[in-house]
Amino acid sequence: MDIHARKLLTVVTEAAIEGVLVRDVERLGAHGYTVTDARGKGHRGVRGAGWEASANIRLEVVCDEATARSIAAHLRDHYYANYAMILFVADVDVLRPEKF
Repeated sequence: MDIHARKLLTVVTEAAIEGVLVRDVERLGAHGYTVTDARGKGHRGVRGAGWEASANIRLEVVCDEATARSIAAHLRDHYYANYAMILFVADVDVLRPEKF
C-alpha cells in the first residue's frame, strides 16, 4: 500500500464567516474541504450552537504543504484580528494523493 504525506489544516471559527472562508480556501488552491458544527470554550468564552450568532464551525482541508501555508497565512492576515478563530496544521497520510 502506497501512502503519501499531506497536511490537515483545521480552522475553528465563527459560523457567520463560513461562506467567505470556503471561497478563500478554494481560491487559494484547496481541492475540497469539510465543514462541521463545533462547540467549545476559548479565551473569548463559551461558544455554543444554541443560536446562529454564537455558532462555530470546524473547517478542514487536506492539502499539500504549500497550500496549507498559503491558506494559513491568508486567514491569519485577514481574520485573526476580528473573529474568534484558531488554526492548526497536522501531518496526515493519504492513499489517493490525486484528490488532495
